[in-house]
Amino acid sequence: MDHRDDDDCERMTPSRRAVLGAAGALFAWSFVPKTAYAAPGARDPRFLIVVLRGALDGLSAVPPIGDPAYEGLREGIGLAKDGPDAALPLDGFFYLHPAMPNLARLYRGGQAAIVHAAATGYRERSHFDGQDVLESGQAGPGQTASGWLNRLLASLPAGEGIARKGVLGVGVVPPLVVRGEAPVLGWAPPRMARAGVDLTMRLSDLYGQRDPGLSVALQQAIETEALAQRRGMNGKMGGGGPDSADGMRRIAEGAASLVGADDGPRIAALAFEGWDTHANEGGAKGRLANLLGGLDGALATFEQGLSSVWKDTVVMVVTEFGRTAAVNGTTGTDHGTGTVAFLVGGAVRGGRVIADWPGLRAEQLYENRDLRPTTDIRSVAKGVVADLFGLSGPVLAEKVFPGTGELKPMQGVVG
Repeated sequence: MDHRDDDDCERMTPSRRAVLGAAGALFAWSFVPKTAYAAPGARDPRFLIVVLRGALDGLSAVPPIGDPAYEGLREGIGLAKDGPDAALPLDGFFYLHPAMPNLARLYRGGQAAIVHAAATGYRERSHFDGQDVLESGQAGPGQTASGWLNRLLASLPAGEGIARKGVLGVGVVPPLVVRGEAPVLGWAPPRMARAGVDLTMRLSDLYGQRDPGLSVALQQAIETEALAQRRGMNGKMGGGGPDSADGMRRIAEGAASLVGADDGPRIAALAFEGWDTHANEGGAKGRLANLLGGLDGALATFEQGLSSVWKDTVVMVVTEFGRTAAVNGTTGTDHGTGTVAFLVGGAVRGGRVIADWPGLRAEQLYENRDLRPTTDIRSVAKGVVADLFGLSGPVLAEKVFPGTGELKPMQGVVG
């Protein structure tokens, strides 16, 4: 088994780009140019990536109760299709965790699709390497310091409105998926009092004399702080972290407010923590149920906060890999491979589970232990952004996800 505590996981050394991003501890960081609007009548798309850090158990989030092997693998955490706390029906084979009624509603309304047995091309089980591959869009870890969402923005036509608005990363340090040469805006939910005008001026003068890079970052942060204040986002301090329902809601509120603004970005990334359920995972109730309930509330917050542009919005929820098919000795699941991805929004062709189902019998599992992945998450992402932003297959294969010419964009995921 690959059972290890969170404290034993690998540690990553922050780059100077990440340190510059940490200006968000005092201010929101970076800058959104306030230019360019969509042409009247044209689609004005919004695309948000939500990364679930820690590896989501896709067999609990979207249980394949119709698979004869499911029940025997999930002793102590398995879900049932009837009785108290029953799973929510999707298509008669796949069900949805009962903590996600908002997602079920969106699914029934044709505004949510689920991709099952999905993964990146990564087949090891290290959190940090898995997240690196997921966010960099590369075949393996450590191959680039840029993220595929930033490269997507950089690949849009020069001068195009979406490109000039930049990409939003939520958090004190920008997620890898948004880092790169294209403009980056950042915002973190306020956890402490903001710096006053006097301190801001002193820091600006100090950085201007001694560190041009930090000086630029600070000036950009001031611009973003002003935008956040205009959107009424900096009033309430404190609240839960990104592994709590309250924290997920507040992060979603901030992202939706900025992405929904006329002069805000159209592309964003954010992360929710705490999905490493090695022990006491729980079934219909418990630790994972609480996390899924928080995610479900965040999806409803996106829908509400982006209501005016919801018809042109896609929210893509992904995780670095899945978890073992069988339960371990501590009523949890260990690092695995295949999992689920969610597509939510008014632009999604929903109401369906997209899966080339591999089965859960021992001989059907990956290395006799994990859900075998049959869909590459990069194919899903290619399909979404090709339809939303009009990027061609060669651009996606050479610039956004380099070296993936054989991996075709998934067709028909955006209406």
